[in-house]
Amino acid sequence: MALSTATASHELRFDAGRICLDLLSTTHPEERLGSVDVLRAWITGSGLVPAGTDLVHADTGWLLAFRELRSQIDRLVRCRPRPGAAVYDLALARVNDLARTAPPAPRAVRGEDGQLLRRLDGPPGCAALLAVVARDAVDLLTDPVARAALRQCEGDNCPIVYLDTSRGRRRRWCSSEVCGNRERVARHRRRAALTRT
Repeated sequence: MALSTATASHELRFDAGRICLDLLSTTHPEERLGSVDVLRAWITGSGLVPAGTDLVHADTGWLLAFRELRSQIDRLVRCRPRPGAAVYDLALARVNDLARTAPPAPRAVRGEDGQLLRRLDGPPGCAALLAVVARDAVDLLTDPVARAALRQCEGDNCPIVYLDTSRGRRRRWCSSEVCGNRERVARHRRRAALTRT
């Protein structure tokens, strides 16, 4: 069953530790980037653009481009590079190509209350926003410490990959409130069932 735009945008997650990993999270438990409106909500929610940035010019071409980048990043994050691995090499070339485009230039402007706010020089283009996500993926993949902290959630049927920055690197779930809570409830039910038998 498809989710409405309002429902899907409220279920977007931004807890994987990197923008590129948050983009990967938009496939679970089902496709989250189902419309241009939800993509706009993801772009703003991820921090790619400041809140209030006009994204009215985003269209279905943007949606397809972000999904394609997500697919390439997924290949790079879930696979280990091996010499001659054509699928990996093609994904790497595509992400590197996308990372070349200049991102939107932020500037500081005074808000109504005098506080400085981050604003963009003009409406962001799709290529520039894709470049920010692609550069984040390049940074992640080329940083041995960050790469070593990549984990896949241990929750049942949860494919979300996150950056484990916890002390001791013992984080087990993409979210303690989501998958962690499901595991605790399941554990409690198993214990309760054992005491009843």
